[in-house]
Amino acid sequence: MKNQALIYRAFGDPLDVLRLETAELAPRAPGTLRVEMALVPVNPSDLIPVTGAYSHLITPPMVAGYEGVGRIVEADDTALVGRRVLPLRGPGTWQRHVDCDSILAVPVPDDIDDATAARAYINPMAALRMLTRWPVRDKRVLLTAAGSSCATLLGHWALGQGAREVIGLYRSEARVERMRALAITPLHEGDAGAVTEAARKADVTFDAVGGRLGSLILNAMGDGSVFAGYGLMSGAPVTPDGFPRAAFERFHLRDDLAVMSAADWQGEFDRLWPLLRQVAFPKAEVFPLERWREAVAAFHVPGAAKPLIDFRAG
Repeated sequence: MKNQALIYRAFGDPLDVLRLETAELAPRAPGTLRVEMALVPVNPSDLIPVTGAYSHLITPPMVAGYEGVGRIVEADDTALVGRRVLPLRGPGTWQRHVDCDSILAVPVPDDIDDATAARAYINPMAALRMLTRWPVRDKRVLLTAAGSSCATLLGHWALGQGAREVIGLYRSEARVERMRALAITPLHEGDAGAVTEAARKADVTFDAVGGRLGSLILNAMGDGSVFAGYGLMSGAPVTPDGFPRAAFERFHLRDDLAVMSAADWQGEFDRLWPLLRQVAFPKAEVFPLERWREAVAAFHVPGAAKPLIDFRAG
């Protein structure tokens, strides 16, 4: 049986270094599930490693992609064949077939559609873990990149947990309507004066941008506040001005996963599925595998629908 995978053999611009390659499938190892992929999303967490930002942690050649949904086609227990799962924390998901550890594959409830299931891991898990670590009840919350999937979930769930106010910094006007629908107060990130004032009042900031914007916020926050950085979409680090008054924290989902048992891992999804049933994910656009380049390019278009790549044959 043949497999097709989006592989990078060197670091660089994803559109330059990713290649759709075909090869023979190796025999499935005992204790693993072979999953035929359906849909995979295009996220920052999928593309940033391809650029070499984490070259100290990973070495090409590698299959791209960290999440997605598919159906089991081979298993030690044949009764599992046909079930939908998230084949996570193993090989890259941007391929037609993924072999994953059976104890880490996450069963998908029947009432969760493929487009939701494909996006049920990276951003929802990160948002849930951050809100667990930094509770926000009765607090003022500030979000950067507030139109992103993770920040939208952070804001929505923070309000659900009793946050006093959530202000979301945005760049694209296309994101404003959705933020308002979720009761997140929009504020353009280019208004430095208003951003500084919002930062002074914030109890907790969840920052995905870093760079100049993250630094402005950190340096303006007051005593007893928390600045939690979980991304560097700007490509530049946060630079404290001397000793910031806010507690400067870092969140990396991989650090949480490194100490999480398989039982706790499955338990986190038991917490997530009910939350995801209440979330209307942003509109998605599905691209067949042969149009994967268009999907990657669409990711960079401000206000565009979330690109999903369809790995199902034909």
